[in-house]
Amino acid sequence: MRILFILLTLFISNEVMADIYKFTDTDGRVYYTDEPRHSLYKRIIKTKLPRYTGIFKSNYKGKVHAFNGANKQRFAELIEQAANRYQVDAKLVHAVIQTESAYNSSAQSPKGAVGLMQLMPGTARRFGVIDRNDPDQNVDGGTRYLKHLINMFNPNLDLAVAAYNAGENAVIRYNNSIPPYPETQNYVRQVLALYNQ
Repeated sequence: MRILFILLTLFISNEVMADIYKFTDTDGRVYYTDEPRHSLYKRIIKTKLPRYTGIFKSNYKGKVHAFNGANKQRFAELIEQAANRYQVDAKLVHAVIQTESAYNSSAQSPKGAVGLMQLMPGTARRFGVIDRNDPDQNVDGGTRYLKHLINMFNPNLDLAVAAYNAGENAVIRYNNSIPPYPETQNYVRQVLALYNQ
């Protein structure tokens, strides 16, 4: 019912058209995306849905999440503290979180990224996160990683954001440019659009 409500709400707005695909894995988990990764995804609806807005995200495990303004408020102080601690613009941290998880602290991707800032196990270990599900640790580690990337690719914020999505080695491998992955290119556009609002 919640999915139907979100879709009807989007039909009323004047957004870009995008197909929505659904896939159910062997464990019964359901995934929704606007960019199917394989032929087992079936188109379920054509709707007015902006791509990469945090309304529907392909990295959610078994659920469709809508952007939650209450969660944004709930985590605002935590984000502000981490941003101050690592000298990162809080607006940028918010933009990454909105794009990564739409402020859903229990978000989990099929690839194993977890939490508000969708930390992978290796990144979490590297930046001192013991419990990726803990919002405090997740935001602290994710912001610290973001600061590391900003320093690495300074002054090019586009590259830091691309590296957050694709990994710093991918950016380096493509001669310090945004990798030619549609997901990463869309991700950079989404984060920077939110950041520059």
